This record gives sequence, structure tokens and C-alpha cells, in this order.
Amino acid sequence: MASLTSRLTTKQKQQLCVLLGNVDLTLLFKASVHGYNAAAFHQRCDRQGPTLLVAYNFSGYIFGGYTSKDYTQCGRIIADHEAFLFHFPINGGVPVSTKISNGSRARLDDSGVPNFGKEFYFMYNNQPLVHDDENLGYASFTFDYDPLTMYGCDSQLRECEVYKVKKIVSQVTAGPIREKPWRNILWIPGQKQDLLKCIKDHKPLVSSMNRVRILMIGPVGAGKSSFFNSINSIFMGRMTNKAMAGSSGTSLTTQFRTYPLKDCHDGKTLPFVLCDTMGLEEQTGAGLDIEDISSILQGLIPDRYQFNPIASFHPDEQTSSRPSSLQERIHCVVFVIDATKISLMSSKLEDKLAAIRKKVNSLGVPQIVLMTKVDEACPLVEEDLRNVYVSSYIKSKVQEVSSRLGVPVSCVLPVKNYSQELELNLNCDLLLLTDVQQMLTYDEDYLDDVDAH
Repeated sequence: MASLTSRLTTKQKQQLCVLLGNVDLTLLFKASVHGYNAAAFHQRCDRQGPTLLVAYNFSGYIFGGYTSKDYTQCGRIIADHEAFLFHFPINGGVPVSTKISNGSRARLDDSGVPNFGKEFYFMYNNQPLVHDDENLGYASFTFDYDPLTMYGCDSQLRECEVYKVKKIVSQVTAGPIREKPWRNILWIPGQKQDLLKCIKDHKPLVSSMNRVRILMIGPVGAGKSSFFNSINSIFMGRMTNKAMAGSSGTSLTTQFRTYPLKDCHDGKTLPFVLCDTMGLEEQTGAGLDIEDISSILQGLIPDRYQFNPIASFHPDEQTSSRPSSLQERIHCVVFVIDATKISLMSSKLEDKLAAIRKKVNSLGVPQIVLMTKVDEACPLVEEDLRNVYVSSYIKSKVQEVSSRLGVPVSCVLPVKNYSQELELNLNCDLLLLTDVQQMLTYDEDYLDDVDAH
């Protein structure tokens, strides 16, 4: 039989390899060639080791699942803590994985069609169909996924493919570096264009809004203003320094600033605003006041408000009498922490950050952490920024931030801001844009929750 042809594009295949971590994919089964039936599937896919199933429906969705365990038709529920579902966003971008919530029952390994969690079936009843077992209820699902997001609730399959997944053993650079990336990012030029398009095309879930507001909070000198300048530089296509940034013992930002961004190519305003604040300081009566943060979160403080470290903001009667609109509020809080100073963080500053997080939590606003200056923290990353997600040292710093601030590891995002460069750098852009995309995802979670109530 002639060799099989994958329906995946080269780029999609690369993106899936990144998602799986340094692997090679070999096409084993193609339903349009071998038939939509369990017998043909098992004949070609049993005892092949880890496999990736990729399905395509008539609405244009590409989705599927990965299992690290052999298909053997043993008739038992298989435990597989590495199993996951995935889908490509319908408007483009990198594949999104849905981790398993109960690894002890990843799938049923019988003579039937492939399934995940014993509730999500492919080639159901030996037909070009996918099937959700709705009788289980989402609370019972092994994978917490939304059928509308995963495959548009279109159960008709155009194609179903299964790939053998083989790990590639590579030489490891000497020093504190891991062979397998602990997070995945596609370091190719085309990825930057995908990220730019995805960010520019982003639309808030609430129709009355045209932009989301992201608040930057962090100690003096951590890189809040530099992050805005870096993002602005990418979309302007040149180095910019609109926000005051530099090194100083006290905050260079003394006002509350809201920074809309524009794309240099079409002049259109981007769908997010970065809000900069005065830096946090250890001493009482110095730096940003915690009460001011509450007013910012609720959309009460205007742009260019001059902070007063010894007195918090008090709205006038007209402002306090009218509730702020959803558009004026903060939809995501980003804590900016210097990777080189995490271990030196004082208990006073840690307590201040904990108090702020408590205030933010009370308002239900999502939070993530930007861990800046990763190149200064790790020589391997300074040598090549692409080492950021293989460096065991950077991973340990991410874990330390997670522990000290009380945020999940998945919410800590390493980044390198532009500081002394005179030209844009592809790898730096990719890391920065990936973090912005993650912020917009968190904004969606908040707006979805607000809209539901």
C-alpha cells in the first residue's frame, strides 16, 4: 500500500510536536483509507506505544486526544496521567490542551472504537461520528472540556487519523538544563504572525465592551513600565519608550496611567489596555497604597491620577454616586516580579503582596504573575532565550514565585522585556506575545463569569 498522506499542514504538525515535547509523528491510521471501524483501527494501532488521534469535522475544527499507553484490547479501564484532549482554535493559533482530571480512568481499552474518559468516542458506532456521553453529566467527565469549544458541537467527521508518537532523544547542553521542555512554545517566524493576528482579532466576550483592561502591579524596578514599552514596540514595529522606565530606588511611575495600544500597520486600536501603577515599596507610607488598588480595580481612578503615598484616593461625590461601567473596571491583574530578586524579597513586601491578592480575590478578578529578567537570572537563557522553558533553574524560580505569592505554577509566566536593545528580536517577541495571549485568556474567564451573573 502506498504511504499515507497526513491531512495536517506542516505547521500544524510542528505545533502538535511542540505540544507533545520533542517528538516525531508517524501516521498509522487514516479512516478515509482504512475505514471508520474499530477492527481496522486496532489492526493498525494496537501495541504501537503512545499515540495521538486527530479528528477533522465539516465545520473546520481539528481536535483529538493523546494517550501514552498501548491499545491492547484488554477490556479494562486504563490509567494514564499523561493523557489529554486538544483542539486548534477555530480562528487560528496554537493547539490548546485539556489535561485529564482523573488519570485513573483515562479510557476504556476494549475492542471498540477509540475513546477518552469512556465518555468521548471517535468513529462512534463504526461511523464518521464523534459522540459525547451526555448521560454522565460534565461533573463525571474525566476531561473538563466544552464540546462547543472543542469541536463546535459538529459530530460529523471529515477525517480521523492516528499517529504514533516517538520521543526524540537529543544531546543535552551541559549545565542546569532539562532535555524535555516543561512548557512548550513554537520558536518560528510564522508563530509571531499567528500570535499578532490572534491578539488583534480578540473580542471581549461582553458585546458592550471593545477593550479589556489589564492592571500591572509590582515592586519598584520589577519591569512594569518596561513590559508596556516592550509590547508597544512589537506592535509599532520599532523600539519605543512611551512609559517612563529605568532603574531607581523609588518608583519612576507616580501616576496611574492607562495605555491603549495601536497596530502600526492599520492604525487600529488593539483590544486591550495596559494600566501602569506606582511601584510597591516595603515601608508604610511609601509606594502604592493598597486602598488605591481597590479603587483602581473598581474603575474609579482616572488616567493620570497623581498617587499620594500618604493618603489614598477619595472619589468626589459625583464619581462615588455612580457605579463604574464594566468597561472601566480592571479585568485581569498582573503581578510583575523580578526573577533575580525573588529570593531576596522581604517578608514585609511579601505581606503587602498577600494583602493585595486578598483584595483582588474578593472582587473575583483573575491574577497572573510575570516573572521578568529571566535572562539576567540564568546564563543559559541569556545565551539563548529559547532555553527559558528547558532551564531547570528558571523552573525552580517559577515554583518559588508560586509558593511565595500563593498562585498556581501555571499562572507564573517567565518573560524578558526589551531594555538595552535597539532592534526587535523574534524570540523576545514570541515570549512577550505568548504572555499577552495568556492574559487575554484570563480576561475571558472573568468576563464569562460576570456575564453569567
